Amino acid sequence: MADLSADGIAAVDAADQISDILSLPEHMTDALWRVESAGLSEWDSPGGMVVAGMGSSSIGGALARAVLGDHCIRPMTATRGYGLPGWTTPDTTVLCASYSGDTEETLAAYDAAGALGARRVVVTAGGRLAEIARRDDVPVIPLPGGFPPRVTVGYMTVAALEAAALCGVGHRMASDIDVAVGHLEHLCGEWHPEVDEGRNTAKKLARALHGTIPVIVGAGLTVPVAYRWKTQINQNAKMPAFSHDLPELDHNELAGWGNAEAFGRFSAVFLGDADNHPRIADRIQLTCELIDDDAAGTFQLETLGQSTVERVMSLVLLGDLLSLYLAVLQDVDPTPVGIIDDLKARLAQRT
Repeated sequence: MADLSADGIAAVDAADQISDILSLPEHMTDALWRVESAGLSEWDSPGGMVVAGMGSSSIGGALARAVLGDHCIRPMTATRGYGLPGWTTPDTTVLCASYSGDTEETLAAYDAAGALGARRVVVTAGGRLAEIARRDDVPVIPLPGGFPPRVTVGYMTVAALEAAALCGVGHRMASDIDVAVGHLEHLCGEWHPEVDEGRNTAKKLARALHGTIPVIVGAGLTVPVAYRWKTQINQNAKMPAFSHDLPELDHNELAGWGNAEAFGRFSAVFLGDADNHPRIADRIQLTCELIDDDAAGTFQLETLGQSTVERVMSLVLLGDLLSLYLAVLQDVDPTPVGIIDDLKARLAQRT
């Protein structure tokens, strides 16, 4: 049986990504300071805000939108691609998020926002994006270098929340972020590598999902969290994983579960939240019952905490640790993503 002890994890996790994941509370605190250090003053964006980014740099915008929920006063969305939503106008703020600063899609979105005359803000650790933003006198929220982009989720989420507040899209969440940091520090202790499997939810779930293809299901607040779990399992554990959301899943994907065993061992993880519509809880329970015979396993989890920041980030932390523990169970170093690097190199040859 694969070893999920602290020593067993260290033997596989060559770059010590586990320490970066457990630094999520520290990253969120540092992010508040880094936004302040950018010297941004408040401005008004009646056209709302777009967070333009890809992969790990985009998820912060989606999580921030979920955190703001009904407190969003104006439109806010995360977009992934070379362009911007058709409703983007000069009255829209575009937060261009790229940890490396060299993401070609985000650079294209930066140019598109400039062509529209939209207000731009950049969040990055450097690269071409920082260079051209400073040339154009576009404010830059500077991030520390040296991380795999996927572990900067705390920085990206806080940057998006703060930018939304500064441009009048949502209320400032700094006090909620401070409280959430303490909550996350406590959860880091509960799910730490030194805590044995019997008392460690992240390890127990990793063991249960090992050898299956996980389908992560969110609803309301947890929809972007489910997507984060999926991408973290893809990148860290180097395995297929998928995400969907309720109630939509019950109108299509549910039918596919009736023959799931013929295609592989699929497991389902449902991420609930106390503030979901009451019928969502019914749907989770009934969906689990209906697919249980055909699934390798079904699991139900709830967000932890009071504020939306606490609840969203509690499951982000759990999913990040889960994905790393899954990598260890498969004896695969979680940090390298060679196939993605290969794709980028091949695309560069076609420029």
